[in-house]
Amino acid sequence: MKTRYGNAARVLAACALGSSACMGGAWAQDANEIARIERGLRPAVGLQGAKADTRTLEAEMRRLNVPGVSIAVIRGGRLAWAKGYGTTGANGAPVTPQTLFQAASISKPVTAMGALKMVEAGQLELDADINSALSSWKLPPGPARRPATLRQLLSHTAGTTISGFPGYAASAQVPSLLQVLDGKAPANTGPVRIEGAPGDAWNYSGGGYTVVQQAMIDRSGRPFEVLMEESVLKPLGMNDSTFAQPLPGALLARAALPHDGQGKPYAGGPYTYPELAAAGLWTTPTDLVKFALAIQGGGSPVLSTTSTQTMLRPVMNNYALGLNIDGKAPRHAFGHGGSNMGYQNTLYAFVQKGDGVVVMTNGDAGAELSQSLVRAVAAEYRWPTQQTKLRKAITLPSATRAKLAGRYEIKGLGTFEIADRGGKLMVALRENQWEPLYAESARTLFVLSRELELRMDGTGGRLLSGSFDVAFKRMP
Repeated sequence: MKTRYGNAARVLAACALGSSACMGGAWAQDANEIARIERGLRPAVGLQGAKADTRTLEAEMRRLNVPGVSIAVIRGGRLAWAKGYGTTGANGAPVTPQTLFQAASISKPVTAMGALKMVEAGQLELDADINSALSSWKLPPGPARRPATLRQLLSHTAGTTISGFPGYAASAQVPSLLQVLDGKAPANTGPVRIEGAPGDAWNYSGGGYTVVQQAMIDRSGRPFEVLMEESVLKPLGMNDSTFAQPLPGALLARAALPHDGQGKPYAGGPYTYPELAAAGLWTTPTDLVKFALAIQGGGSPVLSTTSTQTMLRPVMNNYALGLNIDGKAPRHAFGHGGSNMGYQNTLYAFVQKGDGVVVMTNGDAGAELSQSLVRAVAAEYRWPTQQTKLRKAITLPSATRAKLAGRYEIKGLGTFEIADRGGKLMVALRENQWEPLYAESARTLFVLSRELELRMDGTGGRLLSGSFDVAFKRMP
């Protein structure tokens, strides 16, 4: 990698003016590399025998109705470059590396680091009954009567309910954390309870992280946002990050505002998430790079090397403590996605290679955009993973297409629809966002926009995407 040192005064002046094409205190990256990435966005899956499909970032932002994007790239164990694109909203300011976004579920690994810090300090235990750390509320026992532990809650193996949280619009009443845990008004989700046997299965549960949030508050005697500021954000130098919800007015002026799948702003601005541990972090890609670098280094101002290794050790379903783990050591990587109302984000970094990337967007269709941008980075820097995968597709008979058409439900996660449109199988994984659905066989279907596979069994099937493996059923 070569860095351009010419015109240093011009680069530094641009940074001082808040240019979206620079990083504070660092040299601008090779413009040719960045330009190739900007025009090299590619799908997760390609068809064998078909011409490789690449698109420009500008065109994809327009196609997917995503107003703003921010990216930060790690090369050789350091922040290599960061850049913003688009705007914070209609007639809004340009997105810069200092623009704040809701991290959504990328809050979970940051929370996990804070919880492990408390384990190091003797305030929490990884494998004790979580109720031993809870004083203001207790997690009721489940059918198996087994206690849930911190390790299980952080790894989504505690059998707890509530996969995710929809947040609260600006005009809505926001519940207390205890009301969320018990599913009492004005909470808009059900109670957090143990529905499976802890330790027996992997089931993504934001509700489990909300239990962790309460345990951290009870054991520390500190508000969660203050605790995380003091124990994680400040030591890592994440100075543009906060767990404050709602975001204070002074910081809101620097934030990207949320937009729906059609690019329309959400009325009243960002939703509020009292479930801070699961979804409440406001941050920037550059700050999340600091978090990733701390993990890559094996030790950090927050955790010891031993605790970092614990955080990276998969428990089940390639999920460790707050992190998805991709591949096997020494070529393994860690990451997490994030999805709040109007925000879609991706963090991905190698444990030992010293490379990585964070992408944050302020549009509901930003997941496809962020992941295709990650693949553009992977292609430019020749990563061993995050490359477009080629698959063979067959043509299904019309009777088979007709039989597959219908609406399907994933318990706790919503619905999707398959339709035969003009002799072509289509799927809407989000309401009215249709894309082609290809067949590897009559029972195995896939899309190109993401690594997602539908395995049909007649009355439903299973949806597989990365570490996710969930069942779905045909609706009447």
